[in-house]
Amino acid sequence: MIAIPFRRLSVRSLRQMLRAAWHTVPSLMPKGLYARALIIIIAPIVLLESVVAFVFMDRHWQEVTYRLSAATAGSVGAVVDTFESYRADDNYLGLIQMAQKRFGLTLVIAPPGDLPPPQERVIFDLLDRILSGEIAGQINKPYWIDTYGTNDVEVRVKLDKATLRIFVPRNRTYATNSHIFLVWMIGTSLVLLSVAILFLRNQIRPIVRLAEAAEAFGKGRPIPEDFKARGAREIRQAAHAFEEMRDRIEKHVEQRTTMLAGVSHDLRTVLTRFKLQLAMIDGTPGVPALRDDVDEMQAMLEDYMAFAKGGSGEAAKPTDVRAMMEEVRDGAAHFGKAIELRFRRRRKIPVPLRRHGFKRAIANLVSNAARYADNILVTVTQDRHWLTIDVHDDGPGIPEEKREIVFRPFLRLDPSRNQDQPNTGLGLAIARDIARVHGGDIWLEQSQMGGLRAIVRIPV
Repeated sequence: MIAIPFRRLSVRSLRQMLRAAWHTVPSLMPKGLYARALIIIIAPIVLLESVVAFVFMDRHWQEVTYRLSAATAGSVGAVVDTFESYRADDNYLGLIQMAQKRFGLTLVIAPPGDLPPPQERVIFDLLDRILSGEIAGQINKPYWIDTYGTNDVEVRVKLDKATLRIFVPRNRTYATNSHIFLVWMIGTSLVLLSVAILFLRNQIRPIVRLAEAAEAFGKGRPIPEDFKARGAREIRQAAHAFEEMRDRIEKHVEQRTTMLAGVSHDLRTVLTRFKLQLAMIDGTPGVPALRDDVDEMQAMLEDYMAFAKGGSGEAAKPTDVRAMMEEVRDGAAHFGKAIELRFRRRRKIPVPLRRHGFKRAIANLVSNAARYADNILVTVTQDRHWLTIDVHDDGPGIPEEKREIVFRPFLRLDPSRNQDQPNTGLGLAIARDIARVHGGDIWLEQSQMGGLRAIVRIPV
């Protein structure tokens, strides 16, 4: 009654372990295409060589060893039979010479005595077993063999008249040229792997170049001038498709920029005429209110154009982030709020940026914080991969469930913050659009100062 639940628990635990191992193996596999392709090539080679080596060692090497050991045992048996046919007073010199000449054996006739005790064999275990079996089958006498000799294998046979010590060259007892096969197998494998590595490097390089070009284009940076379609047909096809897509996007952005420039020019012309006409009738009741409406309309127009234009129309250039952030801080001084600027590195940080667009994005975040808070802290951090700018404030903040929807265009959360501030609802949308043009993003969190924390992170 107790063994059955224990057995079920063991099986369940084994299944869980196997399932965990199955899910762990993919995480241990390399993620790069180059490494995976090498594994695809190396794994069959290793498997094939393992099978071939096993078959060779198990069949060919063992079969050759059997035959050589049988021949050696036959030679030893012939020497023993010949020795026993001699009389006690005969001269054994002829037997010793015959053994050397006919069989290639070195014969030493020692006085009768006990044989050494058998020893454990590790390295030449296969030779010991085969040779012992062959000698036992052909010589019905006590014997002892030693396969650990430097160049020879020693066989001792105990007889009534003497103990025969027979030295057999090692290459006559088992196959000693197996290492040649292994050397050839390993050598050819290394040649194949070298060719595969060189070939794969040439095939992977166009893919890497295409990925770098796509990443640069996604970050709003210029594509390397030496980029062109290379490699296999499918890779060249993907590169041509990427170039066509890039051209279409650039053409679309150029057309939109041209259209927006024309619309902006025409609307600014109309607003300028409004201002001139208001200046001509200055002093008339209602003119100040009209002038405020025109100024607000112009500010709204600037926001709409900035949102529609995004980060396009400007090339990314190495930018001194410290100088740019100091300009943002000085530009927000008119809010009359305490703005502190901190840099994690006390040196200039040149980063490829669309300077005017990125400066506008940070200025939008700082001005947004200045509208609703009294104290603002801006920190700038850069590592090898990211440029991070945090804007902290001590204002009322934004509820967590609404921190994502505030990035929608024309959305206002004035009821939860301050209804007295004019706002088009495009500041955060413009900032996120510009950050994403740089390949990064913006998100909001709770600030350690009690208000809102806006985080801008872009790759460098």
